Amino acid sequence: MGTNDHQLTDKAGPERSCILTRQAAPKDRLIRIALGPEGQVAPDVRARAPGRGAYVGVGKDDVAKAQANGQLKAALARAFKTSALQIPENFADLIADALRQQTLDRLGLEARGGTLVNGAEKVETACRSGKARLLIHAADASEDGRRKLDAAWRVGGGEDFGWSRGLVFPANRTILSGALGRENVVHVALVDARAADRVLNALSRWQSFLNPDAGLEGALPSAPAASTHDGRNEG
Repeated sequence: MGTNDHQLTDKAGPERSCILTRQAAPKDRLIRIALGPEGQVAPDVRARAPGRGAYVGVGKDDVAKAQANGQLKAALARAFKTSALQIPENFADLIADALRQQTLDRLGLEARGGTLVNGAEKVETACRSGKARLLIHAADASEDGRRKLDAAWRVGGGEDFGWSRGLVFPANRTILSGALGRENVVHVALVDARAADRVLNALSRWQSFLNPDAGLEGALPSAPAASTHDGRNEG
C-alpha cells in the first residue's frame, strides 16, 4: 500500500496481489476485503473474516475512483468469481474508518499493557533517556511542544530508529485521549520495541491509505525501525 510502509518492507511474509494494480506485496501491507454469504462486500483490515478474501494495495482516492468507474466491482467479481456483489457506496470511507479504529484499538491495548507513556514530562524523559521507541504527536499539538519533544527524541538517539522527529497522528488530542482512556493526551511515547512495531504497523497502514505519497513523517525514514535495531536500552 504505497511505498511508505518502511517497517513492513523489512519483514518477509506471504504475498498477495492487489486486485486493482495486480502488483504483489506482503499480505500484511495490503487491505483484505471479505465477501459475506449474501454477497456483501466489507473491509476486513484485521484479516479475520472467514472465506475467500481479495486484497487492495492502493489509497483511498484510488479506491473511490475505481468504484466510481466500475473497476472495483469488476475486479472483485473476478476475485470472488461472482457478480452478485453488494458494495457500499462509501466503501473507501469504510476502509479508512476500519483502519482508523484498528489503530485506536492498538493504542488502547498498549496503554492498558503499560508499554506507552503520555504527558509532556514523562514523554520527554523517555525520549532523552533513550527508552522511547516511537514518538507520536496529536494532530493539534502545538508547534513548540512538538519541537521540544522532537529535540529530546534526537538527544536520546531516536534517529537510530529511522525517524528524525515524532510522527503526527492523523487525529486530534480528543480522539487520541479517548483511545487511551486518559485525559488530554497530546504526546505519546512507546517504550517497548515490539509495542512500537505494533503501533507503527497499524498507523502506517492507516496513514498510507489516507495519503500514500506523504509518509508518516513527510518522508521515508532511512534507517531500520525499532524491531530491526540492535536492542539498545531494552527493558
